[in-house]
Amino acid sequence: MKARRPIIIGIVGDSAAGKTTISRGLEQILGPDRVTHVCTDDYHKYDRRERAKLGITALHPDCNFLDIMELQLERLHYGQPILKPVYDHSTGSLVRPEYVQPKEFIIVEGLLGFYTEAMRPFYDVKVYLDPPEDLRKVWKIKRDTTKRGYSAEEVLKEWEKRRDDSTTFIRPQRAHADIVVSFFPAEGARLEDAGPNLNVRLVLRPTIPHPDLTYLLENNGADSPGVRLVLGRDAGRPVDFLEIEGKVSQEHAHKLEDAIWAHLPDLRPVGDDLVGSYQDRTEVRHSHPLALTQLLLIYHLLRKYSDGQIPYAPPLAALTRIRGGHGGDPTADGV
Repeated sequence: MKARRPIIIGIVGDSAAGKTTISRGLEQILGPDRVTHVCTDDYHKYDRRERAKLGITALHPDCNFLDIMELQLERLHYGQPILKPVYDHSTGSLVRPEYVQPKEFIIVEGLLGFYTEAMRPFYDVKVYLDPPEDLRKVWKIKRDTTKRGYSAEEVLKEWEKRRDDSTTFIRPQRAHADIVVSFFPAEGARLEDAGPNLNVRLVLRPTIPHPDLTYLLENNGADSPGVRLVLGRDAGRPVDFLEIEGKVSQEHAHKLEDAIWAHLPDLRPVGDDLVGSYQDRTEVRHSHPLALTQLLLIYHLLRKYSDGQIPYAPPLAALTRIRGGHGGDPTADGV
């Protein structure tokens, strides 16, 4: 029997876009014993103090060991262990490296995971998180003042310092995602209070096969807010837009979640404390649109996993093809 390689999902977005929240939910649904989690922020070249002295932000490619990230992502793709660097966000320090053994599923999340052409083919599913900037600012202030020791004034100063690098290096990675996830508030809602009631819009690009979601629409009451699926265009290309309303009732949301669970035969449903949960300062809260989003991403991972035994290929030959075989065309991977 041929060995099965790990299934890798990449989750990329700017600082405080919700990467850790999405990743934690996926890990809880699949089971921590089946998931390896890698944060690409660990590949920073400089600690917080050095970045301030050099005048460089963590978003800049020159502030990260992208070549090491490429090589270690390749090893994980082929089921091989890595000795991964570690960056401690709570102190802004580089600490002792960590030995990482890949499991059945690997979640790779961070700022620059899709930045180079050599990285992208190693992912089975690529997700970009794209909340509105004013909402992301609220999230960043809450997180950095609660968990990372910053004052609100320091967060806002850093926000302005990072603005150009965000535009230049982070946002263009959206073009390489299979799925774009955007949480956004309902019209007129206060950003600070919108958490559980945020709507979500998923851009489903035809770069990977997506599930038939008509069963969700069939479970969508005619007079009840819930799910809409429409055909449209994103960056000039045809896509499906899946929208889930934040004001969906708990009863209706559970009905939709049960419909998705029924299409995940390899997993047993878990409670609301494990799926759809997020941290709001010191309080743990629940969002039904977040839960539905996490379950739909799980579908893609299980689909890839159930495609059968995926044989290993020679890593060096594969990397050579990726780096030299596309003729420099950044869209040659089908994105």
